[in-house]
Amino acid sequence: MAQARGGGPRGPGGRSGPGGGQRGPRGEGGGDRPQRRGRGGGDQQGRDREESEFVEKLVNINRVAKVVKGGRRFGFAAIVVVGDSKGRVGYGSGKAREVPEAIRKATEQARRSMIRVPLREGRTFHHDMVGHYGAGEVVVRAAPAGSGVIAGGPMRAIFEALGVQDVVAKSIGTSNPHNMIKATFHALTNSTNPRAVAARRGKKVSEILGRREAAAAEGARE
Repeated sequence: MAQARGGGPRGPGGRSGPGGGQRGPRGEGGGDRPQRRGRGGGDQQGRDREESEFVEKLVNINRVAKVVKGGRRFGFAAIVVVGDSKGRVGYGSGKAREVPEAIRKATEQARRSMIRVPLREGRTFHHDMVGHYGAGEVVVRAAPAGSGVIAGGPMRAIFEALGVQDVVAKSIGTSNPHNMIKATFHALTNSTNPRAVAARRGKKVSEILGRREAAAAEGARE
């Protein structure tokens, strides 16, 4: 009887050893590699949680037609306002052939351009503001508790995303949403709080405001 190289007879499976040396099911042998776990699960959850914290407001979508040989080619431009309802807000614009892609581009730009605005008691502004951009002019005034958001169009979207509860705003001039948003952000960038003014002038908050207002500002810690 012919012997296989290595000293032992060949088994039925064609491999040396009894029974052909067939391997068992995966996971039972010591030499099998353990199953790999999915990567990026924690990062995906953190990204979803971060996205849920922001408030996204679609302000306007404009359809643009480009005349080419054979017909017209349509495109879309979107304006989106993003905020965390805690004093941060940003805006962005995006262009694409499809509406969802234009909104995605605008949302990413808005998140990258977010600014922080100081709020009084977390509901309104510390003082009145005026913003300009091109032919657009806006007037933003602080309001007492219970007034609500008295504003329209793009300005309302900005205040809701910012987390303002009481404000009176008026747009004077153009009704172009791009100019209105940029004029509103020009006003918000000029907003400040009593602490910053006192630190810049080298005084105390009580010297800038009255005693009651200073105590309220210190208690709010804005």
